[in-house]
This record gives sequence, C-alpha cells and structure tokens, in this order.
Amino acid sequence: MIKRILVLATVLLSTSAFPLTITGASVALPDIRADLGAGLAATQWVVNGYNACFASFLVFTGSLADVLGRRRVFVAGVLLFGASGALSAVSGDVVLLNIVRALGGVGAAAAVTGGSSILAETFHGAARVRAFGLLGTTLGVGLAFGPTVGGLLVDTLGWRAVFGTPAAMACVVLLLSPVLPRVPGTPGRRVDWPGAALFTSALLLLIFAMVEGPELGFGDPVVLGGLVLAVVLGGAFAAVERGRQDPMFNLGLLANPGFAATAVAAAAIVVVLVPLLVYLPSYLISVVGLSAGEAGVWLLMLTAPTVFLPSVGSALARRVPSVVLVAGSVAVTGLGALLLVSIGPDSSPQGLFLPLLLTGAGFGLSTGLLDGLAISSVHPELAGTASGMFNAARLSSETVGIAVVGALLAALSGGTLAGPGYTTALHAVCLALAGFAAAATLCVVALSRRAARVHA
Repeated sequence: MIKRILVLATVLLSTSAFPLTITGASVALPDIRADLGAGLAATQWVVNGYNACFASFLVFTGSLADVLGRRRVFVAGVLLFGASGALSAVSGDVVLLNIVRALGGVGAAAAVTGGSSILAETFHGAARVRAFGLLGTTLGVGLAFGPTVGGLLVDTLGWRAVFGTPAAMACVVLLLSPVLPRVPGTPGRRVDWPGAALFTSALLLLIFAMVEGPELGFGDPVVLGGLVLAVVLGGAFAAVERGRQDPMFNLGLLANPGFAATAVAAAAIVVVLVPLLVYLPSYLISVVGLSAGEAGVWLLMLTAPTVFLPSVGSALARRVPSVVLVAGSVAVTGLGALLLVSIGPDSSPQGLFLPLLLTGAGFGLSTGLLDGLAISSVHPELAGTASGMFNAARLSSETVGIAVVGALLAALSGGTLAGPGYTTALHAVCLALAGFAAAATLCVVALSRRAARVHA
C-alpha cells in the first residue's frame, strides 16, 4: 500500500509541473520580451513551442511507452523536462529559450503518457478510477493556478523562476523514480513511425504559419507554403493511418457520433479558455497596468471554477441528460467570452467577475464528465485508443487555438499587443471565440441526437 501511494505521489508531482509551465509562463511573457529584447512572434514561441511539442508528441510517446517500457519513457521524459526548465532559467537569448522550451514539451509528453501507463498498471478497479481522478484534478489545478503562481514568482524572483521552479520539481521526481514499477513494453507492439512523423510535422507547420503570419504576412511564401504543406501532410496522415494494422489513431472512432460529440465539446471549451489564460495576463499587465502577481490573482476568477465545479458537474450529470450538460458547458464558456468584450483599460475585478467566472465554469462543469462519456461511447476493447485520441484532440485543439488567437491579436493590434489597439483586438477575438462556441454547441447537439438515434 505504501509503495502504491509513493507511485501515485511521484506521478502526480510530475503532472502538476507540466500545466504550470504553460499558463505560468504566459504571465512572464512581457518581462521576457523586455529583458531579452525579443520580437512579438519570437516571444509567443515561448508558450507555443512548448505546447505544440507537448500536443504533437503525446500519442507518439505513448506508443514508445508501450514498446520500450513505461518507467523508462517516464524517467526520460522527466529528465528532458527538467533539463529544459533549467536551461530556460539561464537562457540569455530568445532563440535558445524557444529551442529548449520545445524540447521540454517533448519531455512533458513522454512523462505524461509514461506516468498514465504506470498508474494503469499499478492500480485496478475502483482504485484506478480514484487514481486517474486525482490525475485529472492535478492537471486542472496546475492549469488553473499556473497564472497565479507564475505571477507571484515573477514579482518576487523574476521571470526565470517560472522555469526554474518546475525544473526543481522534476529533480524531486527523479529522486523518487526508483519506487516506480518496472513495466515492460507490450510484446509485438510497434511504433507507428510514419503516422507519428506526419501528424507531428503537420501540427508544427500549422502552428508555425499561425505564429509567424502576422509578422511575415499571411501572403508570404514561407507562411503560405507552411499552411499548404500542413494540409498535405494532414491528408497523408489520414491515408496512412487507414492502411496500417497498428495505427497511432483509430480514425474510425470519428464516425462514432457519441465520441465525436464529446471530442467537439472538449476541443471547443479549451479553444476558448486556454488562449484567454495565455493572453489575458499580458493585457492586464500592459494595458490595465497590473503587476504580474496582481494579474495572476485577478485570473483566479477565471481559473477557480475549473477546480471547484467538477463536483457540481458530476451531481448535475445524475439529474439532467448528458447532452444538456455537455452542450450547456460549451454554451456557458462562449457566453463568458462574449461578455468579456466589456474589458478595457479601466476594468475592475467587479466588472470582470461574471465574464471570467462563466468562461471558466464551462470547463469546470465538464471536467472528467467528457472523458468518461468519450470512453463509454466506444466498445471496451477500444477504451485505451479512445482515451488517447480524445486527449490528443483536446491538446491539439488547445495548441492550435493559442496560435490562432495569438496571430489574430498580433495582426489586429498592429503587432504591438499594447495600447488601444490591443483592446480593440481583444474585443474582436472575444467575439470570434463566442461565435465559435455557439457553432460548436449546435454541432454537439446534432451529433448527440445522431448518437441517440443509433442506440435507439
């Protein structure tokens, strides 16, 4: 029993560091840009590079864990993540910072997939459900309180502490790693190298085009070439996966309307929420005039619901149809984004309370519920594949959402992210996110109705 508790504690400690270095780093972006003399696009890569590699390599590193062994991949991932954080904390050049941040994203992906596999092997039955519930809660807490913790670190120790602190946490995890069980790879399992290469390349090229578009111009041959090549590689990925015996993605699951409904809902919620988590801190700092610590505290209005409302969502799920709760969560998130068009240089916590609360509430009400619905919508033998695809879709959507919102803000503000232009750009983005959420709500309802007819 003690050993299992130590295993759980080790995996949860590592898990808490990964979202912290996404949302926490967003608070540090203004200081990084000023200290390193970096341009807007280069500074955005501090977040986008890490997140892009995290999302792109998640399924691939999961395959590696199945082939090479779970503990081996987990330890390698934590080591790479920790080394990346340490190098980020001492970087004096934004290019070096972005390179090591991207490597840190790869390490985080390996650690998350390896750690999840270790928990699945260590715990069984109800204990496994509780363990994964704690894992999801830990990810939510890290995402929710990342801006607050990051802001306090920036105010007290400087922006480098945002990367040094997770690196120190990784060191503690490595010291605890001998308690983890040696889980060998699955005999006969092979890595889907073509699928991994095509999926990762397509996603990275898409994000590259979105981030560099405002600075180079979306008509620039490099940007256009990146977009075209991303589409071509995406099509090639779909064709390759259909013909493989052991594919990285089971694309047939997308034809399941129940699974597709939950995937659309999860993607829509993070596309609205996470970009706001990333870019609101810089607005509050550069336009409203808050310190990094104050901005982090204000954002508790957005993030606290993601921690405290999952239990409310679970209770509601026993009383109302799932389609009402799922579609309602997307709609509430969109309503929050719509009301956020009231933000401005003279904004106060009282004025932003309702918009931020509603935006975070959609995520909080659906956390855990969507994962369970996605897995229960498929046959039991496809549960693992469904879980991997569901999380990959959510993280990929989140990553693309951050890049697209960053591109829109940069283009609409004239590449400054400051002054009245930033306010106008943020209002336009909030309207676009609200419209996207409305369309996603209708899509979820339509897919849910199809699923009900299939099971009737």
